[in-house]
Amino acid sequence: MEIKQIYTGCLAQGAYYIESKGEVAIIDPLREVQDYIDEAAKNEAKIKYIFETHFHADFVSGHVTLSEKTGAPIIYGPNANPKFDCIIAEDEQIFELGDVKIKVLHTPGHTMESVSYLLIDENGKDHALFSGDTLFLGDVGRPDLAQKAASMTQEELAGTLFDSLRTKIMTLADDVIVYPGHGAGSACGKNMSKETVGSIGDQKATNYALRADMTKEEFIKEVTDGLATPPAYFPLNVQMNKEGYQDVEEVINRGKTAIKVEDLENIVENTGALVLDVRHQNDFGKAHIPKSIFIGIDGGFAPWVGALIKDVKQPMVLVVDPARLEETITRLSRVGFDNILGYVDGGVEAWAAAGFATDSVEGITAQTFDEILKAGDVMVKDVRKNSEYLSEHVLDAANTPLDNLNDYLGEFEGGTHYIHCAGGYRSMIAASILKSRGIHNIIDVQGGFAAIKEAGVEVSEFVCPSTL
Repeated sequence: MEIKQIYTGCLAQGAYYIESKGEVAIIDPLREVQDYIDEAAKNEAKIKYIFETHFHADFVSGHVTLSEKTGAPIIYGPNANPKFDCIIAEDEQIFELGDVKIKVLHTPGHTMESVSYLLIDENGKDHALFSGDTLFLGDVGRPDLAQKAASMTQEELAGTLFDSLRTKIMTLADDVIVYPGHGAGSACGKNMSKETVGSIGDQKATNYALRADMTKEEFIKEVTDGLATPPAYFPLNVQMNKEGYQDVEEVINRGKTAIKVEDLENIVENTGALVLDVRHQNDFGKAHIPKSIFIGIDGGFAPWVGALIKDVKQPMVLVVDPARLEETITRLSRVGFDNILGYVDGGVEAWAAAGFATDSVEGITAQTFDEILKAGDVMVKDVRKNSEYLSEHVLDAANTPLDNLNDYLGEFEGGTHYIHCAGGYRSMIAASILKSRGIHNIIDVQGGFAAIKEAGVEVSEFVCPSTL
């Protein structure tokens, strides 16, 4: 028996390859599926099953394409209703894979079709749990994403999740390995560990949601407390996972279309395309195509695209290093952004060489920022998350989180506004959005809050209120 966790850091997502006696099961595959096919072929094995733990909200799964390419059936748990052929498994149904067995455990709560898969080894012993978004390391799946589909409140879903965890998962032996669907950085939970493999015993001892003395009412309150608004693309990804989608190879091939700079303005005007610049933030700051939006490939790329670009059908033209073009299109497709019209041939350099004007983002060092602060009244905008801001921030800085920047556009009227994030990535995204909306009275503090603290700028730190 062989188990491989295929972890994708930009999505904080775990897919799984399980092989026994020449037969393979794939759990929650990524959209690009050739690696799974190649791995099975290398081992002279055959992909027998494709297991899905639920209808994923934060990425487009590869189940449809993988089934088309291999003939392996797709398996969902009870209550699933996809628009393609698949096996709807019953609770505790067993699927044989070589010398091992995979048992379906219906664990609703995150979504009503959510299941976990229990791997039983050659000796009949419970070996590992592939818990999807039901159980994470340090957390459990958020219960607010499936309210509409389930016709239930988030509190009702949380109560259902409490029952699933207590009756199906916490009853397993402590030494059962836990392979979760996500780790830290995913928007599918709020307190996930950076570790990607754990055990039932560890989780019973450390996971706040698995406390033995916890009541259902306490669980519901704690699990639903502090949930951030889910990104707008989540329901659209669910729809794609339920209804099917275009082969990613077709999306990649279309996105490799070279667009001449002379044609760009007409394409943008005729299609409503967004020009998305994925280069490093420093390169974007020096020169970029006016009104283009920066979201760098080397940051939290796909999740930020999903959070800030509301419609997965939005046409896009990329400004990208040709060596990273396919990677960029692939990562966009993972979160359902398939409408890539092509890329700017020659990039910003070709645009400028053809006589078109470029724009830039004014930036200053943290040391210069410190001097400006000491000289007088300064308007500072901190685009980090509210929790980061509350932890510590520049004195008198206003918090205008990037996630909801459109709600704060009015606060950038008049004067000069100095913007920063933690390290410079998010503030450049913010600057690009502001400039695309005609707001140019901004200066980026390079290096963000890390550089600001290192420069000795006075900051306000969070002080826990006294309980006396």
